[in-house]
Amino acid sequence: MAEVASTVDKSKVLNFNVGVLGHIDSGKTSLAKALSTVASTAAFDKNPQSRERGITLDLGFSSFSLPVPAHLSDCGYEAVQITLVDCPGHASLIRTIMGGAQIIDLMLLVVDITKGMQTQTAECLVIGEITCDHMIVVLNKTDLVDPAKRESHISKVTKKLHITLEATKFAGAPVVAVAAKPGGPDAPESEKSIDLHTLVETLSRHLFVPQRSGEGSFLYAVDHCFPIRGQGTVMTGTVLRGTVQVNDTMEVPFLKTTKKVKSMQMFHQPVQQASQGDRVGICVTQFDAKLVERCLVCAPGSLPCITAGIIQVYKIPYHKSPCTTGSKFHITIGHETVMAKTIFFGCDQPPSSPNTFDLSCDYPFQEKILESEGKLAKASSAAQPSPVSGAQTQYAVLEFEKPVICAANSLVIGARLDIDAFSNMCRIAFHGVLLHSSEDVEYQKSFLSQLKVYKLKTKEGVVERMQDEKTVIGRGLFKRETKIQSFLGLTVKLSSGESGVIEGAFGTSGKFRVGIPDGLRTETRDQLQGSKKKGKTKEGTGETSEPDHSSIKITMTFKRYVFDPEKKLVQ
Repeated sequence: MAEVASTVDKSKVLNFNVGVLGHIDSGKTSLAKALSTVASTAAFDKNPQSRERGITLDLGFSSFSLPVPAHLSDCGYEAVQITLVDCPGHASLIRTIMGGAQIIDLMLLVVDITKGMQTQTAECLVIGEITCDHMIVVLNKTDLVDPAKRESHISKVTKKLHITLEATKFAGAPVVAVAAKPGGPDAPESEKSIDLHTLVETLSRHLFVPQRSGEGSFLYAVDHCFPIRGQGTVMTGTVLRGTVQVNDTMEVPFLKTTKKVKSMQMFHQPVQQASQGDRVGICVTQFDAKLVERCLVCAPGSLPCITAGIIQVYKIPYHKSPCTTGSKFHITIGHETVMAKTIFFGCDQPPSSPNTFDLSCDYPFQEKILESEGKLAKASSAAQPSPVSGAQTQYAVLEFEKPVICAANSLVIGARLDIDAFSNMCRIAFHGVLLHSSEDVEYQKSFLSQLKVYKLKTKEGVVERMQDEKTVIGRGLFKRETKIQSFLGLTVKLSSGESGVIEGAFGTSGKFRVGIPDGLRTETRDQLQGSKKKGKTKEGTGETSEPDHSSIKITMTFKRYVFDPEKKLVQ
């Protein structure tokens, strides 16, 4: 492993982002350090709190280079730069993990061979399923296994992992056993890693050219910010979309300000331009770096600050609790994690094209996300299939507790981070793509009122008597206090087959009049008038009629739109 030579044309260097994820103390940072030749300003737990506590608290970035593998020799590149994104493994830092996972091309899932899959390992696997399509499992700390039993133990753990991965999109992913830091973090630097070359060879075989484009407005995910005296303020991060050049003006929406790009570097090498997928440090005119921890930067005016949104939503099958309408979740979107209230709904017809939403359509309300089984689909701005073939399309309204800065078609992850991190339960509940949003503070009036989410209601009553051949009197459909005016003109169906229309109230006890435009059938009239039979009446012996009314039911079905301020009824 080496650095990319400074003489190599940067346009001929393939930058490949590799996320390093896993449970706390699985050896992720030691692995990143063993692989890397160049460290950024945020690498290997340089954060003072990280050093004090002995754990990774923030994203770390470092890099090394590889020769272009034979299967990519025709792609026009002269070198490959591997950018490692070291994500924290502590359960309480899952927000940071989710933010880092959104910028990777391939994931290294690090597993402590002495402990196997742990709670946060499983959560990292879920995040990986959502955010990328390629993974290599690294069985770390093989030096802690008895040498006499090492080979058989590696084989046993590998088999278990392959069985676990069968239920995911990573079925058949390679598993490589290494010891990144034999003897642990306090071992002398002279202690060499074990079998690291096997991991590098495996990674080289699985390299590919990610889909990258310089098109679109510039969007940049900032993960660290610091001042340099006499030069300005440096932001380090990853270009998510578009291109940026020296002397460009870019906006920091979080601060509501614009800044000019003075210079740029990629791992200490000056560059004039950076494009989608590049890890780059950007020096801009001075501002207070303490105001920025993690944020999005963009081309001026290109990034909205939204108050509510609609996403196409997919339930995480490993999250066993129901995701119910009205519940609040921690929503990770853009570069932020905020609380949001959720309202779930379905779709009568599949969308005409992916990642679009039609406000003119009707959508059935759902009390919760419907359960589905299957491998997760990566959610991104690209067209994506449903996670389950033939699964019903489902959506969610997100009402954010505070405005969020994010781009259209952003990845959205919903989680219950209030659940005990050490409970044996997946806290990640759902994921999706942002399809539609509102920037209005009064979004209930301007945005949600346009959304035609309905509850299908059915009321049932009975015919009390026939008034004439085209009119019946009914009861049981409404309460005494119901304002029947709201129901005038709605159609009803008689169990005897006729269709009718609510014409008005009949008295004050909740009874109502139903008009039958085509008239009652002969059989229905006979039933309502009753059959002749002998019996005693109050006047004495004679014939009497006993009509059978209650057997004829009146059913009314209608839609009530959830967000309609007028609460109109529609059929």
